[in-house]
Amino acid sequence: MTVRVLLFASYADVLGAAAIDVDLPAGATVRELVASVRQRAGADRLPPAPLVAVNQSYASLDTRIAEHDEVAIIPPVAGG
Repeated sequence: MTVRVLLFASYADVLGAAAIDVDLPAGATVRELVASVRQRAGADRLPPAPLVAVNQSYASLDTRIAEHDEVAIIPPVAGG
């Protein structure tokens, strides 16, 4: 299955796009998705377990992903 992954701020900068398509086996988990993304050039700057949302809800690394899910990898934010 192909999953569209949304990237924001510094993650979009290092990967050179606001969204990428990732090919995964059916029933893949967030952990597998992150591992696949980390293989791309520049993705070594992602932490081992970045904050991920699936269908606009925070997801654990064990969350399963379906074909049409919206997945976002969210960088840390700072504020004051």
